[in-house]
Amino acid sequence: MTIIEQGSGDAPQAGPDLIKDTTTQSFVRDVIEESKRQPVLIDFWAQWCGPCRQLTPILEKAVRAAGGKVKLVKMNIDEHPSIPGQMGIQSIPAVIAFVDGRPADGFMGAVPESQVNAFIEKLTAGMPGGGPTAAELLQEAEAVLAEGDAATAAAIYGEVLQADPANVEALAGVARCYMQTGETDKAKQMLEHVPEKLRENAAVKAVQAIIDLAEQAEQVGPIAELEQKVATDPLDHQARFDLATALNAAGKREEATTHLLEIVRRDRKWNDDGARKQLVQFFEAWGATDDATVEGRKRLSTILFS
Repeated sequence: MTIIEQGSGDAPQAGPDLIKDTTTQSFVRDVIEESKRQPVLIDFWAQWCGPCRQLTPILEKAVRAAGGKVKLVKMNIDEHPSIPGQMGIQSIPAVIAFVDGRPADGFMGAVPESQVNAFIEKLTAGMPGGGPTAAELLQEAEAVLAEGDAATAAAIYGEVLQADPANVEALAGVARCYMQTGETDKAKQMLEHVPEKLRENAAVKAVQAIIDLAEQAEQVGPIAELEQKVATDPLDHQARFDLATALNAAGKREEATTHLLEIVRRDRKWNDDGARKQLVQFFEAWGATDDATVEGRKRLSTILFS
């Protein structure tokens, strides 16, 4: 399976001319003429400007997420002072939106990401899409992966990562694709690109649960042997626990749930509430909306609160 590789050095670049620097000489072509085709944001900045360094990455991320509906052009006012001077730019960062060759809107200062997104949405309202948004691509990839086509899903997640290499949902999605094809080591490598502060993201936690459960399953015996142990001694909770782990790895979610629930029913305190905790990990790996998760939660609640 071919998947976009992360960690090879430079981050993937945006599409042709989606984000670029401009000069006094190329301003008319890059901004005025280009804005007759789609809106263009011009970001006036300088190397010494701290707020500029905060705003520019936010602008780049928002423009990539807009899927081609808008472009970003950056101008260093120290190197090219005449254009900002003519436009009356007196403080930076300053962002001016050009539409149909003329200034249409703008804002000053390092505004938050939500405000930048709202600005672009307002600017591009009613425009035909230049391509699917990141959210639309993620939704498509999720559906394709659910159908079992890991290679196609990985390619779609790769499109998102080309525009936004730090997109957590896409990184987790590629890791899930690797797990579906049995490439656990590559899945782990993908998750290494997720910043520590984002490890609690639901998509990341779900993939980590899948990885942990797969590794646990490698340590237990064959299903037939474990079934024989449980049949011989129904009170062998460890054998039943291992059987549930093996069944989950084989895709037999309902049976895996049943065995863990049986342990909870017989001895809630066994192994420090280990059966219930394992079941919760199953739910996390399967996803909150999965039928097995929904039904399993109902059955668990019935036992716990009856």
